[in-house]
Amino acid sequence: MALQCGIIGVTNTGKTTLFNCISNTKAETTRFAFSTDKSNIGRIVVPDNRLYELEKLYKTEKAVPTTVEILDIPGLIKGSSRGDGVGNKFLGDIRNTDALIHVLRCFDDPNLTHIEGSIDPVRDKENIELELQIKDMETIEKKIMKLEKVAKAGDKNAGKEMEVLTVYKEHIEGLGSARTVPVNEKDKEIVDDLFLLTSKPVLYVCNVDEASAVKGNIYVDEFKKAVEDEMEEVIVIAAGLEAEIAELDDPEDRMEFLTDIGLSEPGVNKFIRSAYKLLNLQTFFTMNSREIRAWTFKKGTTAPQSAGIVHSDMERGFIRAEVMKYEDFVSLGSEQACKEAGKLYIEGKNYIVQDGDILYIRFNV
Repeated sequence: MALQCGIIGVTNTGKTTLFNCISNTKAETTRFAFSTDKSNIGRIVVPDNRLYELEKLYKTEKAVPTTVEILDIPGLIKGSSRGDGVGNKFLGDIRNTDALIHVLRCFDDPNLTHIEGSIDPVRDKENIELELQIKDMETIEKKIMKLEKVAKAGDKNAGKEMEVLTVYKEHIEGLGSARTVPVNEKDKEIVDDLFLLTSKPVLYVCNVDEASAVKGNIYVDEFKKAVEDEMEEVIVIAAGLEAEIAELDDPEDRMEFLTDIGLSEPGVNKFIRSAYKLLNLQTFFTMNSREIRAWTFKKGTTAPQSAGIVHSDMERGFIRAEVMKYEDFVSLGSEQACKEAGKLYIEGKNYIVQDGDILYIRFNV
């Protein structure tokens, strides 16, 4: 599934360190601003204990988790929308993502200079948002100019589109984001093809030092207070610490490390689950003698569409889906027990797949 999260933030926030903790791609990290001229792309494994609970009950050769694509976008600065730093190219990279992970520096380090000269995550967030808003304004104004010409030629729909775009323009001019513009869902469709940067859902990640990994710090507290009206999730991660944990191969060593610092699981696990939720994604499972596999689907997907995620032939020749709920399978212990208890359901083409469904697709091509 080609859905992608983009990691953004000012330079030297720990974005790439975080990317390396969660991704199958390892990118170079340095203490210098603008040390790279390209975005790093990788895939992250989505942690899901349900997969391994199923493996205990259904004997198979392997368990295959689902993944999500992630893009580490080099640091932006004030003026990026004008091309300052290395920003303009990467604003284009942001346009192609489906959701944004905004990493904010919430730690002191005299050996790692901040491009603004001081640590202030609220200021950094506002600077980045301003650059995205400026770029969105340019996009909207260009669209309005085109529509004015079309309207003069007699296109009746152009007037309505200009009316909606004007609402967006005024809202963003007031330093609002496109995702909070007060228009209905139908009107939002008018700007879908513009891929506005500030329309994307956002997860804020406060990157802290090791001492602040559990309870945060004053920078985190100030940031949370500043964004409390946005209704966006804020999580706290010590990326440097997570990098150390990721280097430990033995699960017991990892657990001991986590226990010593007061964490029950790696912070990146929560981060990945939050990113998954941000993309409006869910998971279904398939099981056979070779493997149990988790599959990613977008909430609201039908059974035939989900079958197509496994293989295009399955969607094309879809007949029906035999569905078990994860909770039923785990509590009853087997497929046969689910059948006997009436917990194996036969669903047709209109069935909306639910998170945790175990699917067996019947198809014919």
